[in-house]
Amino acid sequence: MADTKAPSASASTPLRPLKSKADAKAVLLRRARELALVPALFVVMVIGTIVNDAFLTENNLISILGSSAALAMVVLAEALVLITGKFDLSLESVVGIAPAVGALLVLPAAKSGFGTDLPTWLAMVAILLVGAAIGAFNGFLVVKLKLNAFIVTLAMLIILRGVLVGATEGKTLFDMPDAFFSMATTTFLHVPISVWLAAVAFAVAGVVLRYHRVGRALYAIGGNPEAARAAGIRVDRVMLGVFITAGLLAAVGGIMKTGYVGAISANQGQNMIFTVFAAAVIGGISLDGGKGTMFGALTGVLLLGVVDNVLTQAQVQAHWIQAIYGGIILVALMIARVTTGRAQD
Repeated sequence: MADTKAPSASASTPLRPLKSKADAKAVLLRRARELALVPALFVVMVIGTIVNDAFLTENNLISILGSSAALAMVVLAEALVLITGKFDLSLESVVGIAPAVGALLVLPAAKSGFGTDLPTWLAMVAILLVGAAIGAFNGFLVVKLKLNAFIVTLAMLIILRGVLVGATEGKTLFDMPDAFFSMATTTFLHVPISVWLAAVAFAVAGVVLRYHRVGRALYAIGGNPEAARAAGIRVDRVMLGVFITAGLLAAVGGIMKTGYVGAISANQGQNMIFTVFAAAVIGGISLDGGKGTMFGALTGVLLLGVVDNVLTQAQVQAHWIQAIYGGIILVALMIARVTTGRAQD
């Protein structure tokens, strides 16, 4: 028995450094992919200065940040879901339906509201509750009933879009209380509160993912949910919490969007999910789950915000901007394929 064990130990010993070397290489490749957006962002900003002399002015840079704040919150929400290996396509509809419900509750019937005349603070709470409730319902269907997350959230996207159009009767909602716009209109050091809030949200999420057991649980679930379950992680509870958190973040993003636009249209948030996925994917969030950082996701948001601003100043039509975003996703997927060496399901 001793003779059989000895060769096994000696055979396994040289494999350890090889494995750790491969792991280190994979980590370096992922870091390089995330940091690659920094020089890309710099290049796009240089192009922006060539396209328009006013690009690097304080007002324009603050405008880029302000317009990207709502997107950042939804990207953060989607990134957390993607890290667990799931999808949530309904987040774009939450951006519309959540603030719309709050507005309808507070507006009088004469202004297309429900006529309930709810206090403003209660309407703001209702917005958050709507986001959390939608996330909880999605989580129940995906986690408890084991339904496909992609199909479930796609169905919810369509349902919520129809509910939004029906509830608002296709009209744009105006004249809400100032609280609906304060995140975008109130500034600190000349920067909107929505930008500061998005920055804090990303910072907190980054710290939790890196240092807290909940963050480690998300990566473990995304990497191998059965192994995570065997390790004692309450997979169902954690994933349900992620869907609820995503709904809340999307609802906050909806309030930011409302403040930036100054109204709530019947199509608020429509097609936003494409931009969300573009930012997440180019930021290094893996569609396979278990990989990605908040720094990468944030740089993805900033890159798309700058690209959108440059293309708009260059008077590129909106449909071409969407086409460019689609191309960015394809390029990011090909880069991920090359850097990870793994086929994507």
